[in-house]
Amino acid sequence: MNDSDILAVNDLRKSYGNGSGKTLVVDGLSFYLQRGECYGLLGPNGAGKTTTLRLCLGLTEPDSGEIRLVGKRVPQEARAARLRVGVVPQADNLDPDFTVAENLLVFGRYFGMRDTEILERIPGLLEFANLAAKKDAQISELSGGMKRRLTLARALVNNPAIIFMDEPTTGLDPQARHMIWERLKALLNEGKTIVLTTHFMDEAERLCDRLAVIDHGHMIAEGAPRDLIGQHIEAEVVEVYGDNATAWAEAQGRIKAARMEVSGETIFCYTNDAQPLLGSLHRMHGVRYLHRPANLEDLFLKLTGREMRD
Repeated sequence: MNDSDILAVNDLRKSYGNGSGKTLVVDGLSFYLQRGECYGLLGPNGAGKTTTLRLCLGLTEPDSGEIRLVGKRVPQEARAARLRVGVVPQADNLDPDFTVAENLLVFGRYFGMRDTEILERIPGLLEFANLAAKKDAQISELSGGMKRRLTLARALVNNPAIIFMDEPTTGLDPQARHMIWERLKALLNEGKTIVLTTHFMDEAERLCDRLAVIDHGHMIAEGAPRDLIGQHIEAEVVEVYGDNATAWAEAQGRIKAARMEVSGETIFCYTNDAQPLLGSLHRMHGVRYLHRPANLEDLFLKLTGREMRD
């Protein structure tokens, strides 16, 4: 572990259950974050992402391993560490009995902040969240996007060094998602550090400096998004569908593609040179196709599989 790391995790393990019924949820995870970067934790449902966040925050006791958060040992010094941490949970847990501004005021008190200090910060936080006009509104009056932005503003009330975000844009429309992205980029530009879990691969690719793909509790890949795509996936993808897609795949696709996968009615052809595939498809009736560069979703599906997870 390096003194410059704002979060360092070494050989972290956590299981639930007793005896032979034990389930290993986090299996030897090790990673670190440097100040000012956005680090993503990606994985299917049940991969261990949320448990990992809870372990890092000292909300769950690990079976073994070492965690240092803002220089403090966790869980031993978790309370002191959390004074410098912001958290955006999966679900908005705003207090419906308070107004927008009161939610920020009351939350700030949990960190031992004086009311005068919190009140000085509230206008800037509301401006950041584009909620200045909603200062005195009840929570029930806010849209889903407004609630999410208020939850983000609340996580900043103590001016944290690091912010944990568990699926921060789930359930939001595209406009609200893009606004949240802009706010997160602004935080990174200010030198804040972000730990992000998300199921939106475009979100991870836009925001994360580095990311880890975890499955069944252990890390299966780590690095910068574009580096990982280049290491694990062919450069180009051709998605083929239509009445004659299967016939084309059997006759031509398997010969011309470096790798091919079938998901539902779509055939995914992976290649470093798409021209032979495109030429063959252009001459074929009864098929439609989409040609695009490989992306993070292709990487994710290759490493974790296409089957549904509960």
